[in-house]
Amino acid sequence: MNMKSITLFVMMLTSLWAVSAQADLYAYTDEHGILNITNVPSTDARYKLLRKESNGRIWKNSVKTSSSGTRRSYKKTAGLDSIVQQAAQANKVDAALVHAVIHVESGFNPHAVSPKGASGLMQLMPATARRYGVQDIFDPEENIGAGVRYLKDLLKMFNNNQRLALAAYNAGENSVLRFGGIPPYPETTQYVTKVLSMHTRYRKSG
Repeated sequence: MNMKSITLFVMMLTSLWAVSAQADLYAYTDEHGILNITNVPSTDARYKLLRKESNGRIWKNSVKTSSSGTRRSYKKTAGLDSIVQQAAQANKVDAALVHAVIHVESGFNPHAVSPKGASGLMQLMPATARRYGVQDIFDPEENIGAGVRYLKDLLKMFNNNQRLALAAYNAGENSVLRFGGIPPYPETTQYVTKVLSMHTRYRKSG
């Protein structure tokens, strides 16, 4: 980044901090070297979290360093557990399964965005979010509520077969129907194994 870009960065960052002192900030530099900053969550995967809102109500975040640099990790808290329990009970879905899906899908990061555009805790695709009436895909209650309802519908579709329902959650129900079982996609087979493993863990931990 050249001096002009750095100066622009400082000016924009200062402005955003003044306007919204407690807001999350996201940024990316495009192919023309132009820095883009926003405090509005985006489905554009190029935006990376620059600063986390410090309200401390639901999400506890800690910073860990690795060989690839600094990254942010998220942990399940009582606030999240309450949201999951309510959604799970309302839809008669195992809460441990919901926690397992969230763990594998987003690592409990409410701002997670996949390269394909899946967003939030339960990594809802925009079309799925619209189907279940989600207004703010990054809102924990809305995201989890819709994700649990979708999971409930998939379990019903596949006669409570968790493996097929999870495969459909990952690859889409049409893929499961087309192959007559778990699609032969490495990502999907690994996903099902991981979620079921985490499901066992969360059931044991209560």
